[in-house]
Amino acid sequence: GFFTFVARPMFLFLKMIYNFIGNWGWTIVIATILIKLVLFPLTFKGMVSMNKMKELSPKIKEIQAKYKGEPQKMNAKMMELYKKHGANPLGGCLPMIMQIPIFFALYRVLLNSFELKQSAWILWYQDLSAMDPYYVLPLLMGATMFWQQHITPQNFSDPMQAKIMKFLPIIFTFFFVTFPAGLTLYWFVNNLFSVGQQY
Repeated sequence: GFFTFVARPMFLFLKMIYNFIGNWGWTIVIATILIKLVLFPLTFKGMVSMNKMKELSPKIKEIQAKYKGEPQKMNAKMMELYKKHGANPLGGCLPMIMQIPIFFALYRVLLNSFELKQSAWILWYQDLSAMDPYYVLPLLMGATMFWQQHITPQNFSDPMQAKIMKFLPIIFTFFFVTFPAGLTLYWFVNNLFSVGQQY
């Protein structure tokens, strides 16, 4: 399909790890850790940027209040502030954007790869291309997402945006209930590593 250009290299990468390990579940865990390590420099930059934005939050609110009726002047002052302190309001988004093609590539691989059909991992996980029958992984994924969100500095000036972000772990948990267990495993390990990186 459309994602073949990213799904094929992802499959070859997973297959290479699988040839050493011999278990698709642990292959996904190790692949996730390797992806996180490769993306770490970007993630670290994003975290630093988010911390800077949190520190600048009172000054941003001050500018917003001062230039309420003058959006152009307000934007110019905000850009001036960001430049002065070396902050990037979109810096925290980059690691997330980088993960989107990886997520879709894994999704396509887990849905379409014959090799992953009926592939067991541990306990009741006898098919990583099917959904978790007991919903344990989606719940763990939602809990770790909530934990990660709780320790990540937030810099939302809009209270509605902050409310939506609080509900994201619940929304994602419901989405992941029907997703292949292998994909949920990837996101769960990814969240765990993100929590470690944040600390």
